[in-house]
Amino acid sequence: MQSIPVDTARLGVLRCAIAPEAKISNTETQEVKRDRDGNPVWTVAVTVRQDRRRISVIEIAVSGQPKGIEEGQIVKVTGLVAFAWSMGDRHGVSFRADAITPVHASAAHGKGGDA
Repeated sequence: MQSIPVDTARLGVLRCAIAPEAKISNTETQEVKRDRDGNPVWTVAVTVRQDRRRISVIEIAVSGQPKGIEEGQIVKVTGLVAFAWSMGDRHGVSFRADAITPVHASAAHGKGGDA
């Protein structure tokens, strides 16, 4: 898989759509997926809205449980990378980040937090 760095500054307002959830690697045993270092992998669904465009939702994987993130809250995504993948007839893009952190109301106010 080729990794493609994503410039989050160009994505507009990023908002949590679904609060962090542990990523399950085996649905039968409910085993949580782990990264190379053994840390649990979590996913956060994030809405992306650039000026005058539709809202898109992307699911971002991150190692370790993101703290303080609630649905509807504006978030900051650090180290976002996209991966193009294909398996047989299926294909898509997955996303991974170094960190997802909440943006507090005072910081969001100056960044167009009305998405």
